[in-house]
Amino acid sequence: MGRCRICQNESRLVSSKLGVCLPCLRQRREEAIRRGMEVHRESRLAFGLPPEVPQDPRGVRCHLCGNGCRIPEGATGYCGLRRNQAGSLIGVSTAEAKVSWYQDPLPTNCVADWVCPGGSGVGYPRFAHRPGPERGYYNLAVFFHACSYNCLFCQNWHFRLETARPHTVPVDRLLSDLHPTTSCICFFGGDPGPQLPFALRLSRLALEARKDRILRICWETNGCLDPSHLEELIQTSSLSGGCIKFDLKAWNEDLHLLLTGSSNRRTLENFRKVAEWLPRRPTPPLLIASTLLVPGYIDEEEVRGIARFIASLSPDIPYRLLAFHPHFYLDDLPLTSRELALRCLRAAREEGLREVTLGNQHLLR
Repeated sequence: MGRCRICQNESRLVSSKLGVCLPCLRQRREEAIRRGMEVHRESRLAFGLPPEVPQDPRGVRCHLCGNGCRIPEGATGYCGLRRNQAGSLIGVSTAEAKVSWYQDPLPTNCVADWVCPGGSGVGYPRFAHRPGPERGYYNLAVFFHACSYNCLFCQNWHFRLETARPHTVPVDRLLSDLHPTTSCICFFGGDPGPQLPFALRLSRLALEARKDRILRICWETNGCLDPSHLEELIQTSSLSGGCIKFDLKAWNEDLHLLLTGSSNRRTLENFRKVAEWLPRRPTPPLLIASTLLVPGYIDEEEVRGIARFIASLSPDIPYRLLAFHPHFYLDDLPLTSRELALRCLRAAREEGLREVTLGNQHLLR
């Protein structure tokens, strides 16, 4: 049983660590955001990360993600990677990255598995080896050890333990793990955004090495990317048959700020820009969205807002609702209830989306 430290309400749907309930966020915004930002600072300092996005007017501007850090001398950006050293930014390159990887047998538990070539065979024979699931083939899953958000419900929060460690991996090492049966590369994490130059170079080299074979480039991201890199990212997926999966965490900007520490404006802008490419390659779907149904915070009102936005761009954009498992700072919340999941599913469909599914159904209580 959690307690909101603003209204003192007790409920299983309130995280005691966050100490803010959804009604207080909607009715007492300033107090709720102030409390939430204190929790974000605490959660970041525990891992040696900057407590907030640096905005030193004399700092050096970083253009890797949508946070737009202005990093002061001797300090690092919000991601914990980029450092201002004597007026130059170091710590991120095209040659090496803080990353881990593995060969994941297809079909895998990809957010897009029900509409992607690897999981369904859509796009066969140009983009898929088989008209059905690509059994016998593999996804090179590339996991980045940094992120541009600070989600208090992060399902992969352990990457923070690796962000500050000096170990990096050269791009050639990952290229050497491209096997004849590797049919896609998926960049996720963490998030690929803070180390995008590396991911884009690896994509270019991999596609050149496998230019006569199927090799899809896929991205799973929070969407907080600098627009200057977005077109090249889109092209890697569009031309190869891959997909770009946006995790749309909340619709209300205040709620997004409370849960992730960041605004969702850049994410929604980038989602809209990717949607403009959909007519160029309608099959397999280039753009896919997902939302984690965090009990007590992400309700049908939030899902309805997200779904309405997606449908305004195209009702055919696939949307997956994911069941929540307690993790990180929101580990005192329950699993997503089946009742909530079905209400959110109905809301998304009522807003006009044609491709909506529930993922992680084994977690529903």
